[in-house]
Amino acid sequence: MAIQPSVLILNGPNLNLLGTREPHVYGTDTLEDVERLCEDAAARLGLEIDFRQSNHEGELVTWIQDARGEHDAILLNAGAYSHTSIAILDALSAVGLPVVEVHLSNIFRREPFRHHSYVSTVARGVICGFGPHGYVLALEAVARLVDAADPA
Repeated sequence: MAIQPSVLILNGPNLNLLGTREPHVYGTDTLEDVERLCEDAAARLGLEIDFRQSNHEGELVTWIQDARGEHDAILLNAGAYSHTSIAILDALSAVGLPVVEVHLSNIFRREPFRHHSYVSTVARGVICGFGPHGYVLALEAVARLVDAADPA
């Protein structure tokens, strides 16, 4: 474990379009705004973050696999892959790191196919429906998880 716990924050497909993609659902904040919000929260919580986004499932899987030994936890907004990707589920299971799932919108108030998340089956918790502030809530949860895992 790092002296300052490290959190890998992964964002899945189409999250690079935040701010312009369906603002009535996702709001007007950009992914860069979300990243700044995470940086501020991480500094307050004593966490290091590695913030990334990809539209490619395989790249997300590789980043998850590489997280073991580099990071203490994963905060994941897998976007649509939450509902479809067994590959991401398998990678998360394989690395054995605490995972917190986050969604900007409340997936349970949306289309029925969004109500199931493969990620949720391995996540320690799920935060959805609070927009970008959900990332702050997720980082606060991660800080507690990694603190509880620290034997010191």
